[in-house]
Amino acid sequence: MGLGLLPLGLALGVLITHADLPWWCASLSTAVIYAGSFEFLLVGLVVVAAPLVTVALTAFLVNVRHVFYALSFPLGRVHGRLARAYSTFALIDEAYALTTGPQARSWSGARIVWLQIYMQLYWVGGATVGALLGSVIPDSVTGLDFALTALFTVLALDAVRERRGDLPTPVLALLSALAARLILPGQLLPAAFALFTAALLTRHLVTRRRRAHA
Repeated sequence: MGLGLLPLGLALGVLITHADLPWWCASLSTAVIYAGSFEFLLVGLVVVAAPLVTVALTAFLVNVRHVFYALSFPLGRVHGRLARAYSTFALIDEAYALTTGPQARSWSGARIVWLQIYMQLYWVGGATVGALLGSVIPDSVTGLDFALTALFTVLALDAVRERRGDLPTPVLALLSALAARLILPGQLLPAAFALFTAALLTRHLVTRRRRAHA
């Protein structure tokens, strides 16, 4: 996963340099903001000098999914205020995908925190190198902003493979995304998460009632 974050960081660093921003913006963004997809969007917002209200609203809409992550992220295994604070801050999609899988059920809190630390180091290092090399990479190179989408696609495919007997879940996720695209295309992500959560809760209640009557 770290090796997957490295080229993503490189892509972000190159985009920052091509936007005529100082190279150190890449290091600062990845160290302090550390929000993956939002950082790619933030480059464009900074370039056009978007109002702070617009930036804040965009950050909320893009990162509101982390509210749902907290429902199953194993933060209870992490001990110490500082460690728990950092683990909460560093709860990115990739960390969530790894720490909530079947293979991570026996992982200690220390292992979870160190995993998150190494992930951020890959992200910061990749972005810094990308920003420093951005001046020698031509502007004609396209598709760098698609790197994050590609990684999310791989994570989704891995999740489906791990839960081959649970076909309804990815189907519900797909239907929720399609419905959100049709109903609220301007707020696809929060709408899709809301629909998916509602669908999962409904499914859980129906399954529990069936078991009670069985």
